[in-house]
Amino acid sequence: MASTYRAADSADRIYFTLAALMGGVLLIYFASVPLLGLNVAFHFYLMLWITMASAFNVAAGFAGYMPFGYVAFYGIGAFTTAILVKKAAFPVFLALPLSGVAGVVLALLFAPTLRLSGIYFGIVSLALAGILRLVITNMPEELTGGSFGLQLGSRAQPVQSFYVMMAVMVLALAAILWLSRSRLGKALRATRDDADAAEMMGVNVPIVRLWGWLIAAFFPAVCGGVEAWYTNVVDTETAFNTLITAKTVIYAVAGGLGTVSGPIVGAVAMVWLDELIWRQFPLLNLLILGVATIVLVLFLPRGIVGTLLRKKPQWRRYIP
Repeated sequence: MASTYRAADSADRIYFTLAALMGGVLLIYFASVPLLGLNVAFHFYLMLWITMASAFNVAAGFAGYMPFGYVAFYGIGAFTTAILVKKAAFPVFLALPLSGVAGVVLALLFAPTLRLSGIYFGIVSLALAGILRLVITNMPEELTGGSFGLQLGSRAQPVQSFYVMMAVMVLALAAILWLSRSRLGKALRATRDDADAAEMMGVNVPIVRLWGWLIAAFFPAVCGGVEAWYTNVVDTETAFNTLITAKTVIYAVAGGLGTVSGPIVGAVAMVWLDELIWRQFPLLNLLILGVATIVLVLFLPRGIVGTLLRKKPQWRRYIP
């Protein structure tokens, strides 16, 4: 028994050491981007996609849901920040956390759909995102700017918003790292695998699913708010673009759902690949990227990290 506990403690130490090393490398690299004169815009969106893919992983990889309308949280966060800053004269640093709160409130409104599963949940979430977009488009133009959207005036601060995006990414990764080893995370995985069996073991399935859903909603809403501040403009066409959901899903799946490192690896690999393809073949960018995605899914159906762990299952105890 004692040897079992020692082995578990050793595995935990390796797990969190690797997680700390990965987080430290990411933090040092991104913190040095503006200082070294690297492409701030590219790295800003790289951090955004790491955060989006990681948060999506909570819903899909941990809880087993596939929300095709995931962009709804991003969009509500973007408009919440824009309205509070532009119309209510809120400081940006107060508006951003409130955009996360708006995402949580929206998740609570969508919570009854958690009773659905599989493709039914995905279709309903996509429909709800479309409805939300129409509602915001048809709200009074004085509030949301109508189809033209809102401009935040002269409040754009690219470098400052870059570091805020970095802080959001670190917070999201820390939360998901905690979730991966917490009782809530274990309950989410058990519910994902077999809800009936989990309930028999004493798991409060509806509450567990709701908590996972709320965590998955908070971070994309904050991302939407930070991106609105970074670009200084928000409109329904871009804030609720279904391509946001598509990229989030592709990046998360490319790395491997259900792991902490999978969405990070997937987002980094696919965003860099997208950038390289765009530079070399700007007219064929989407076509080549689509083919690359298909090849990746065919040959690595569990994603990069997921395939590695399938071949080396003993590494699951150590790799975040």
